[in-house]
Amino acid sequence: MQPIWQAIAQHLSEATGDPLQTLQYRSVSGGSINATYRLSCGQKDYPKDYFVKLARGGRAGVMGALEMFAAEAAGLQTLAAANAIRVPQPLVWGSAEEQAYLVLEYLDLTSPRPQTASLLGSQLAQLHRTLSPNGRYGWERNNTIGSTPQMNPWEQDWLDFYREHRLFYQVKLACQQGYRGQWVTQVERVMAELEAFFQGYRPDPALLHGDLWGGNYGALPDGTPVIFDPALYYGDRETDLAMTELFGGFPAEFYQAYQWAYPLDPGYPRRKPLYQLYHWLNHLNLFGEGYMGSVSRALQQCLSFLA
Repeated sequence: MQPIWQAIAQHLSEATGDPLQTLQYRSVSGGSINATYRLSCGQKDYPKDYFVKLARGGRAGVMGALEMFAAEAAGLQTLAAANAIRVPQPLVWGSAEEQAYLVLEYLDLTSPRPQTASLLGSQLAQLHRTLSPNGRYGWERNNTIGSTPQMNPWEQDWLDFYREHRLFYQVKLACQQGYRGQWVTQVERVMAELEAFFQGYRPDPALLHGDLWGGNYGALPDGTPVIFDPALYYGDRETDLAMTELFGGFPAEFYQAYQWAYPLDPGYPRRKPLYQLYHWLNHLNLFGEGYMGSVSRALQQCLSFLA
């Protein structure tokens, strides 16, 4: 048994007070950023399963990965405290053998049932009614979206927050990676004229999942929706909805249930490409030039509104 698994079992034992030993682990699907495993610990007659994320980075990268996992755990705890949508409970996180790890409760997720989409819609609406404790936008700590740093300093003004800490930050990263061209001038115009998208609309600082696409939710066997892998902060709830409409979107029942529970402002359609632009820029930075077309299309939609 590799030392990393012995270290994790020991950490779990210290946290739970139960004598645990590693029985087995096996790789499972769980995303493109970290390696994910199903770990069985305990006694042979009474095994218990856990979901484990591992990040390899050697000495130079392990501290950054550990901070990423600590922020993810804090995000899950914040979502759980809202008591709106089921999330996996974070148990322990740490580092050993030049690897960082995060251990969550293991949930037996299945394909969504017919009722899952509408439940998720109404529960997300409930989550979005949880507002920032200080009336500002941001969060108490920075985190990541994918593996990209996400800056969350508290700001009084949503436009300042979104311009500086979402769009400008991603554009800066893209330029540092060598992505140049007309699109930079176009996004600079969008940032300069951001106010035009918000005429008559000032969003409440709502609690957001932050990275809510189809790969970050599932269902328990009874159909209860579960969300995970948050990039949490307090911001405009429309950003979560815009993210759900990427990559094919969620079922129609999801949007119907959300709209019934917490109707969106009529101006949402004009802001949707603006909010999706952040995620396309992030995908450009994470996965490369193949996403430049999506960045350009979102920009054209924004510029069409400004014309």
